[in-house]
Amino acid sequence: MNSPWRAIGWAGGAVGAALAGVVAGTVAQGTRTAARRLDPYAEEPLGALKPTREFTVAADDGLPLSAEEVAPGGGGEPQVTVVFVHGYTLDRRTWHFQRRDLARLTDPRVRLVLYDQRSHGRSGRGGADTATIDQLGRDLAAVLRAAVPEGPIVLVGHSMGGMTIMALAEQQPELFSDRICGVALIGTAAGEVGRSGLPRPVLSSHHLLTLGLGKVAGWRPELVERVRGLGDGVVWNSVRMLAFGDQKISPALVDLTANMINGTPVRVITDYLETLNTHNRYAALAGLRHCEVLVLGGDADRLTPFSHSEVIAAELPDAELVRASGAGHMVMLEQPDLVTHHLAELLRRCAVKRTERRRRWWRRA
Repeated sequence: MNSPWRAIGWAGGAVGAALAGVVAGTVAQGTRTAARRLDPYAEEPLGALKPTREFTVAADDGLPLSAEEVAPGGGGEPQVTVVFVHGYTLDRRTWHFQRRDLARLTDPRVRLVLYDQRSHGRSGRGGADTATIDQLGRDLAAVLRAAVPEGPIVLVGHSMGGMTIMALAEQQPELFSDRICGVALIGTAAGEVGRSGLPRPVLSSHHLLTLGLGKVAGWRPELVERVRGLGDGVVWNSVRMLAFGDQKISPALVDLTANMINGTPVRVITDYLETLNTHNRYAALAGLRHCEVLVLGGDADRLTPFSHSEVIAAELPDAELVRASGAGHMVMLEQPDLVTHHLAELLRRCAVKRTERRRRWWRRA
């Protein structure tokens, strides 16, 4: 078998390439079916909640970014807007539980904005030259200008979404001393992604397997995707092993995650590897010192291990560091109550801080 066809065959089950360059064994269909009968989320409409409105934001290069807004559940004016930024190979459905529950808050009342990063979900497909964390930072700035033109903002980023927030802090630090009052960094890293978790050789666009897969995906994308789909059982089992922790996990949550990853074209997966490999924004963290910061990670995360969260928290000594025991990379799905609780506390701290700031301003006036 020549190398292009070997790359195509590998792509059949390569959610490992999407996440860690590792492919696990298959899982028996009967086991999955039995597990679903006991699944607590079997009836949960995962990723299917209806927004208040959907809209499109034009990025600085004109690429359409698909977004949605969720108004406060109890009505009234929001006190803060939360903008969610999802991770690599995923989409905004990542935030299902936080989207469902935070909209119900009354103290403070919150408006939610969620969007799909470029080339992910329902957003437009960008070229390989725009598959960079720098560009994602500029895309986030465009979303804020269009969707949150005024009022306080809290940014919540997972994995590559957290890196996107760091890129924005590097590009526009003034936003983080003015409009952005809070930041949550979940399962992410400020740099050295290949040091632990994702292996550095797989992250390199010069790796032979990555080069071969990228070239074949550009040459015959429909064939790569068709063959990739044949490895459904391997993909599911790989997601279960790599994206979640050591505890029993809902098959419906694995289904949702696998569906998001399978919806990301192989060419997009390979396009983003180099920017993940070269990501280094330790210096940009200084821009977050004016904000309330939550750093949260799972201590069973195989992709961005908890040590990355500890490094970020060490750079931000006033940040709250939360260790989700037993949780993996998809901690917001795996332990939704824990993540939502700490996000709600972050929002309350931001609302109190904002109120105190307004009082000081009125006294001076």
